Amino acid sequence: MSDQKSKIEVASYKGKRLHPVVKVFLVLVLLGTLVFGALLGLVLGGAHDSIDGDPQVMIILGCQLYDWGPSVMLQDRLDKALDYLKDHPEVVVVVSGGQGENEPTSEAQGMADYLADHGFARENIILETQSHNTHQNLTYSARHLEERGADIKAGVVIVSNGFHLTRAKMLAGRAGYENVSVLAAPSSHTPTRLKMYIREPLALVKSFVFDR
Repeated sequence: MSDQKSKIEVASYKGKRLHPVVKVFLVLVLLGTLVFGALLGLVLGGAHDSIDGDPQVMIILGCQLYDWGPSVMLQDRLDKALDYLKDHPEVVVVVSGGQGENEPTSEAQGMADYLADHGFARENIILETQSHNTHQNLTYSARHLEERGADIKAGVVIVSNGFHLTRAKMLAGRAGYENVSVLAAPSSHTPTRLKMYIREPLALVKSFVFDR
C-alpha cells in the first residue's frame, strides 16, 4: 500500500513540472532582473560629488525648459552649479542644450539667463545650443571649448542629476575629456526621479552601444 501511494505521489509530482517554454521564460526574466540590478548599481554608484583637482571648466547638461523657466530637475542642476561657482567664480561654464519642439528657446539660453540672474558673470558663460542628447552635449561642448582655447584634457567638472553621471562620465571619456569631475545635483521631483532610475540603466546600455 505504501509503495502504491509513493508511485501515485511521484506521478502527481511529474505532472506538475513546468513546460520547457515556461522554464526558458523564467530563466530569461531572472537573467534580465540580474542584469538590470547590476546596471542600476552602476548608476547609483556614480550618483555623488567627485572633484579631482581644481577644474577650470564646467559643463552643465541641459534638461527640460518651460515658458516660465527651468524644470525642477534643470533648476536642481543650476542651483548645484551655483553653489560651486560661489567659491570658483573664475570657472568657464558651458551650458549645453538645444531647443526642443515644446521649448520656448534653447535650454542653453535658459540656463545662461538663470545663472546670470543669480549673479554669475555672463562673460564666463559659453552657450552650446545644438545638442539634443548627452552624447551631443559633451561632443559639441568640447568643440566650443577648443575654439576658445581651453584644454579639455586639463580637467572639467560636469553637472547633472546624480542618476545621469555614470553615463555622462563614460561619454565624456569618449569625447576626449580627461580628469573628469562631477557634481551630483539632487532630483527634487520624486516622480521624475523614480522614472529616471528605471530609465537610466537602459539608457546606459544604449549609450554604450550606439553613442560613439
